[in-house]
Amino acid sequence: MKIQKLMKQAQEMQSRLERDLANLVIESSAGGGMVAVKMNGKKWLLSLKIDPEVLSPEESDMVADLVLVAVNDASRQVDEAVESSMGNLGAGLGGLLG
Repeated sequence: MKIQKLMKQAQEMQSRLERDLANLVIESSAGGGMVAVKMNGKKWLLSLKIDPEVLSPEESDMVADLVLVAVNDASRQVDEAVESSMGNLGAGLGGLLG
């Protein structure tokens, strides 16, 4: 009986975690805000904003680098949020997950 209760609790917590990640929005920027991105907890890029002042042909390589920095930083932040949420999930189950 106790294991069934724990399994149900784990399923409920997993469902809540999935909802939370779907609603999570991480914002990151690079180049002092010249490039900004928003990414959700599923690592889908939601938006990309580039300051028009950096949109010249001779700056294209720099802009590409700034986009990479911003996207990779947002991805890292999502990973940290997921890791934190998974830690909370394990704690909620009395430490049985790890």
